[in-house]
Amino acid sequence: MTYVALAGAGPDFERTFAEATGGAYLSMPGPVAADPDVLLAHVNGAGDPEVLVLDSRADADSALALADRFTAERPGTVVLLASDRSDEVGLRAMRAGVRDIIPTTADATEIRQALQAAVSTANRLSTSVANSQPGEGPGGAKGRVITVISPKGGAGKTTVATNLAVALARTMPHSTVLVDLDLQFGDVATALNLTPDYTLPDALPSAASADTIALKTYLSLHLETGLYVLAAPEHPAAADTISSAQISQLLQLLATEFTYVVVDTSPGLSDHTLAALDQTTDPLLLTALSVPGARGMRKVIDTLSQLQMFSGGHRVVVNFADAGHGMSADDVEATLGVAVGTSLPTSKAAPASLNRGIPLMQSRIRDPLVKALTPLVDSLLPDGITLEGRGKHRGARRGAR
Repeated sequence: MTYVALAGAGPDFERTFAEATGGAYLSMPGPVAADPDVLLAHVNGAGDPEVLVLDSRADADSALALADRFTAERPGTVVLLASDRSDEVGLRAMRAGVRDIIPTTADATEIRQALQAAVSTANRLSTSVANSQPGEGPGGAKGRVITVISPKGGAGKTTVATNLAVALARTMPHSTVLVDLDLQFGDVATALNLTPDYTLPDALPSAASADTIALKTYLSLHLETGLYVLAAPEHPAAADTISSAQISQLLQLLATEFTYVVVDTSPGLSDHTLAALDQTTDPLLLTALSVPGARGMRKVIDTLSQLQMFSGGHRVVVNFADAGHGMSADDVEATLGVAVGTSLPTSKAAPASLNRGIPLMQSRIRDPLVKALTPLVDSLLPDGITLEGRGKHRGARRGAR
């Protein structure tokens, strides 16, 4: 059973919180000090909560300091922040290890969905803590690294990567970072209508020194979805100054801080892409529905097989998978010798969404691409969580462990 605690809540938020949980939570006073021991002195030996929600309206600085201490000293506790100023505190909350920000105006359903995601994260963390090894990230937890690769340009890698990352971030806010590894011509920032202050080369020294706090300062927050982004360099020549080892260090560190690391790549199998694949848990092999695309992907699969990478463990995604091109998904499977995991139809709205910088998963419009991507997103989410929030709520009992 999961033990949920709420600290320092105003009466308005606590009423809605009680409705969302059916009263199955432990209420504590506000954070009078940035010390977990001081707060937990009020729980009469109940121990560390798996999920702790801090209402930050009375004293945001103390709440964030307390969240930072919980993250560092009690990695098995998932900390959420209730705030009426999410735009102002979002980056500070991320640096403090807060997993999600709940608006204090949220209704019971929205609070319940946030808690459901937090409970799933807490369950994963408890397993990771039990199995952690020295040298691992906080609590031994390691996120999933989802890398989208394609042998040729024009297959829709950036569209797939950005929509996938937005969908994950929308479902589990502040859980996802999107890395643009198309180091010469990456346009993830454009696809999200972001003007980043920093780009990937700025973050590499912090990754090399394993300084997670400094690393996070180089991420750009996509306010509309809660997605964090590490943009590609501004100039193509910067790619020549970045080594494969630096990419490995970067992704390793990000995977200790985020549940999901989504990586967009340049076409083909560059050294940088192979370095990313070394850290990847979920490779998505993307091809357009075309003879050149399928033949190129066959070479990618053969190369990965020779390198003994992902034998049977990758997912093939076919984009623009519409009839009338003189080729079918069956033809692709015959060429590749492996099954097609996901087929994505042509979306008339996708080019416009890319030009506007508003991914389809952000605008939530009804579109064939959104419908086809949804099962892929759901397969990456924790058990009981779905993109549309239709998962079962795992009830929290007061003081239960």
